[in-house]
Formats: sequence, C-alpha cells, structure tokens
Amino acid sequence: EGRAWPVETHHLPLPRADIPMERWVADAVRRALREENGSILVFLPGTGEIRKVEALLQDVRSDTVHLCPLYGDLPAAEQDAAIAPVWAPVRKIVLATSIAETSLTIEGVRVVIDSGLARTVRFDAGTGMSRLVTERVSLANAEQRRGRAGRTEPGVCYRLWHQGDEAGMAAHIRPEILDADMAPLCLELAVWGITAPSSLHWLDEPPVEAVNQAIPLLRSLEAVDAVGRVTARGRVMARLPLHPRLAHMVLAAKAFGLGKAACLLAAMADERDPLRLRDVDIRPRLALLGHGQGSPAVFRIREAARQIGRLVDAAGEPPHRTPMSIPEEEQAGVLLALAYPDRLAQKRSRGSYRMANGRGGFLDDTDSLADEPVLAVGAVNGGSGNVRIWQAAPLSQETVAALYQTQFTKNEEVVWDSREQAVAARKRVSFGAFIIEETPLRNGDASLADRMAQAVLSGIRELGMSCLPWTEELYQWRLRVELLRAVDKGGDWPDVSEEALLTGLEDWLVPFLQGISRRSQFSKIDLAAALHALLPWRKQRELDAMAPTHMEVPSGSFIRLLYEASAEGIVPVLAVKLQEMFGMQESPAIAEGKVPVLVHLLSPAGRPLQITRDLKGFWKNGYPAVRAEMRGRYPKHPWPEDPFAALPTRLTNRRIQNRS
Repeated sequence: EGRAWPVETHHLPLPRADIPMERWVADAVRRALREENGSILVFLPGTGEIRKVEALLQDVRSDTVHLCPLYGDLPAAEQDAAIAPVWAPVRKIVLATSIAETSLTIEGVRVVIDSGLARTVRFDAGTGMSRLVTERVSLANAEQRRGRAGRTEPGVCYRLWHQGDEAGMAAHIRPEILDADMAPLCLELAVWGITAPSSLHWLDEPPVEAVNQAIPLLRSLEAVDAVGRVTARGRVMARLPLHPRLAHMVLAAKAFGLGKAACLLAAMADERDPLRLRDVDIRPRLALLGHGQGSPAVFRIREAARQIGRLVDAAGEPPHRTPMSIPEEEQAGVLLALAYPDRLAQKRSRGSYRMANGRGGFLDDTDSLADEPVLAVGAVNGGSGNVRIWQAAPLSQETVAALYQTQFTKNEEVVWDSREQAVAARKRVSFGAFIIEETPLRNGDASLADRMAQAVLSGIRELGMSCLPWTEELYQWRLRVELLRAVDKGGDWPDVSEEALLTGLEDWLVPFLQGISRRSQFSKIDLAAALHALLPWRKQRELDAMAPTHMEVPSGSFIRLLYEASAEGIVPVLAVKLQEMFGMQESPAIAEGKVPVLVHLLSPAGRPLQITRDLKGFWKNGYPAVRAEMRGRYPKHPWPEDPFAALPTRLTNRRIQNRS
C-alpha cells in the first residue's frame, strides 16, 4: 500500500429525500470552508451536476476562493487552472468527475467532499447501444476518493451518505468486460484467428449476449466473414485506434472521396457536440468543423481528424470498393450509414422511426428532419423502449441499396398484423428491419392458403377464443361436453376447454378458414360445424341423451336445461315454475343418473322461490312456508296442501276449471 497522511472521515447523509443532491453538496462545501483550511475537491457524477453546484456556489467565489470545474470536455487552459497550485490565503474548490480519483494530484487539496455517485458507460446487448448510468460508487472507489485528502498533509473527507449504507455497497467496481461493447474485442480476436471468444480462458467471461450482438455487427461492417474469420478489410480496420464502426466508415469513405469529412465525424464521436444544437441534423456540425473559426473544442476535433487521416494512410489500403457518386446533401448520411448500418431508420409517422436493428427511434416533431422518409442515425440514447435520436442525416433508399445491397435478404412473409387485425401476405426485401421493397403475395401460390390459415390461427390466439362467432347454443354445447368428460371417464370425450381448443386450433378449425383473412370476416366462420366435427355421429347422440338440452317435467312441458360453470364444475340447471313439478318426489338427474340437476323452483312471475337438489325434502319441509306466503300473493294459481297428490300444471285455476 502507498503511504498517505491520516484522513478524518465525516458522514453527512441527506436529511430528506426531497432535497436535491446538488444543494446538499453546496451546503457541505460551505461547511468545509467554515471548518477547515486548504483547498476542497468535490466528486460529482457528471458535468450537469458540476454546473448546477457551480451555480449554487457563486456567492462564495471571491479573490481568495476560486471555483474550478474539472471534467474531460473542458478546454485545456481551464483544466490546467483546476490542477495548478495556489498559495494561502487563496483556496480552490475543484468540482470534478471521477477523472480526479486516480489520474492526477491537485496541489493543496486537504478536504474531499464525496457525493458517492459516478456516471459510467454501460453497453446494453439487448439494444446494441451504450448508455450512461448514474450509480453508487464501490467501497474501493470511495476509499480512493477519500485518499485524495491525504496526499500531502492530514486531511478531512465528508461522505454524503449514511455510514450504515457502506454495508450494502459493492466492494469493487464491476469488471469492464461485463459491461463493454464487445465489437472491438471480437475484431481483435478475429485477427488472432479466434472466431469464438468462449474458446479462451477468461478471468471474467465476456457476456454471451454482447458477443452475439457484436459478431453480426462486424459482419455487416465487412470486418469478418459468415463464419467469423477476419477479412482483409477487417485487418486494416484493426490497425486503426478506432471503434470498428468508425474504422469501417473512414476506410470506406476514402474510396468515395469523403475521407476528410469521415475523419471529422470520427473525431467528433469522442467529443461533445461542438454546436450544442437542438436540431438533430449533423450536416451543420460537419460544415462548422470543416470551415472557418470555431471554439477550442472545434480546433481539438480538427486536430484529432488530421491525426486519424494520417493513421488511415499508414494503415494500408483495404480491398477496393466501387466508387459511387453521392449527392452533396446525402454525404453526411452515407458516412453515418457506413458507421451505423444497424441504425438506418424508416419513418413510421412524423418524428417516429423504425431502425434496422428493430428498435424504435424518435425525435421532436418540430425538428427539421422529422418528415424525412429515411435517416442514417448516429448518436442515440440507449434507454429501454424507443430511443431518442440525437444526431442523424437524411439518406435516400436508393443510396441505402447501393451501399448494402449485398446484405439484403429476400423472404415471403405471411403473418398476422396485430395493428390491422388481418393477415399480411407479402414479399419483402429488407436490411434487418429496414424494408427496401414490399409487394403483396398473389393467390396463385398453392401453399398460400395454408400459410394464411396458420396466420389467422396466430391472430385467434392473440385475440383469444372470444373473437370467434360464439352463440349461446355453442357455449352450452361446450359445457355439456366438458360435463360428460368429467363424469364419464371412459367415454373418450374430447377436451373442449378454452385452453385445449386454443392449443389444438390446427386440428379442428383450419378446414373452416377458407377465404378468411381478417377479423371482420370471423363472423363467417362456421364455428358450429367446426366444433360438432370434434364428435363423431355416435358421440353426438350420446351427448344428446346424457346431457340433453331440454328436460320433460311432470306438467308435460319440455324445459331448457342451462349448463353453468362453477367452482364445483359444470352444473345443469332446470328453472321451472313450482306448479309444474307437483307430484315429482325424486330430484331429476342426467348422465344416467350420475349428475343431479339443480332445480330452480319459480313463482308464477318467474322469480326463484327455492333452489334445491332435494325435491322431496323441499315438498316436506320448505313448501308449507312457501305456500303460506305465495297463495295470497298469487291466488289465481293452485297451491294445494299436498303437492305429492296434486296434478302438475302450468295453468291458472280458472283455466284448469275451463279445461275440466
């Protein structure tokens, strides 16, 4: 371990969650100015937070207190000012990112204020994009930051979190290989002759998802062939100290006479936007970089571009690429397309795009590029869902074809279109999810009908069984079959539950889908015939006998049986007026007596008086009370004392007398 002076540590956690972190940092700085001497080094996650804290501390700036931001994009003179030593009574407050953890010593610093946060780059293999994330530092990072206060004399460190939080902090930062873009590594391995990174022994294995994203990208950049072996172009790309995307761009652009602009674009990729424009169009930025005066950042980019140009010349010539004439307004788009072929984007609606990698992208609908049919996209954010497009340039579909025609795929697609709720049958030429040409399939193809039927089945599964033209009779039919399947174990009844019918759609519904291609036509499906075909004629007769649709009651009426699904299974229900059941002692049953019928005994007005499976018990115990209450309410109907001896009827007393 290196020798260091002792550092006293204080924990100053945020007192309330609603206090902005930047304000609490500024308060900690003021406390340190009061309680300690010497210069102060403040660790913040990024430039945005540095600017906010700097604004909050304007009141402490004076001849003896200097505010000095320190981050990578600062002009060199301002970075030098932050690092330069000062002598008492002058004190510096250096507002820095993690750049100040290990890479430099700032003279005079004996106080460190640590926000406990850092901003790092994470590569998301799912999106194929890198994104910045703000996260808690590790214990090792925190100790490294704390040590900056004891480099030249005893110091003090203010940690803006609870001491107890340290038990949950990671001991060390994650190895970079677990979160990095694997394209540069995979290209380097391919140069070594290794096509499968998993064949090597690693301290930390490269994530499979990231590798599986990197290899197709390198293939589209012509750096590796179909089996992952490095190409001649890939060898030249690997000699350049650039990401493979940018290396491919500058090498290909040289053949198109766009070498200078490509080098500027490659240099700008490592810098912040020199114009800070809200507009997405990258062309004004390239124009500024190529001509006239500019800021220190612009001059840095120009110098970096010249260095890249010299390296490209020294790297050797890649395989010959056929020159092509590119309109001036599309040149920036061509450069972006060469570097980011997976981000070629097609307009879906104003400001909304679908990229070749399948992701959605958007820009403000007021942006000058919001109505362009095709965009070559450069910088994006890497969040989930649709990504925001920050830099892009227009491109024609013809130019896309000229650049990547050898990588186009042709296929026939018959799928269910969820938005249109119809079958989409088309021939498609595409570059990833970027559609070059699309034409409808014609009915002359003999297999088209079968494929359309399969697509309709996908639509039905997506929408659910309720999208089919069910009737009450068909629902009842299904419940009757389910009931017999449950009670007649050896009866070989088919499973007609909703889950089983959905799973087996191919077996019973396909023959009845001829001519059906959209949801609006589902009403034409002969669902009754399709379902009844599940039962042979003999089983249909058994169904009618064992689970009938109607039941004869003592009055001679044929009353409909309703089958209801309940927690106890399928229940047959007979809703019948009480007078029609006189004389019936045993409760009715179906399925050869295995399933009792639940009887709803109704008043003359059709309202339930009793629900029972024990008819005999009702006549003995419940009927007297019902008779006492109902005979006054319905005097025109018979209410005999002895229901066993009474004649069942659906008539009133007067009509009974008239008949007799």
